[in-house]
Amino acid sequence: MTIAALAPFYRWELAFHVISVIAWMAALFYLPRLYVYHCQVAPGSAESARFKVMERRLLKQIATPAMLSSWFFGVLLILTPGAISWSSAWWGIKFLCVILMSGFHGALSKWRKDFLDDRNTKSERFYRIANEIPTVLMVIIVIMVIVKP
Repeated sequence: MTIAALAPFYRWELAFHVISVIAWMAALFYLPRLYVYHCQVAPGSAESARFKVMERRLLKQIATPAMLSSWFFGVLLILTPGAISWSSAWWGIKFLCVILMSGFHGALSKWRKDFLDDRNTKSERFYRIANEIPTVLMVIIVIMVIVKP
């Protein structure tokens, strides 16, 4: 199902979708790095309190609004006539990766709550590895959208 009235706004939808995704990705790249640094300080310390504020602000004021606007403009694009070739597999793979990226966002939120309650049990190494997940998903998404294999 598409909505013909959206066709004249395609380029605007696309522009705002890309802007939203860039903001979301920046947050998803930075938040695990904050967790790496947070692991290096003592729970209950002034440094830990500062990381908690930084993590909350990044997640609540940038990452989550950017994710929601990415989804909003992405859905508008799906509803725009001609934006997607429904017979091609690329968009399904991209959509799966976006679902996985959203799941990673949810995991970051859960891990932030663990730090907030001084209950983090994961290592710096875990967060360093987790930091690579959005990069891998982003590479797949960009290839699917640009190359459309």
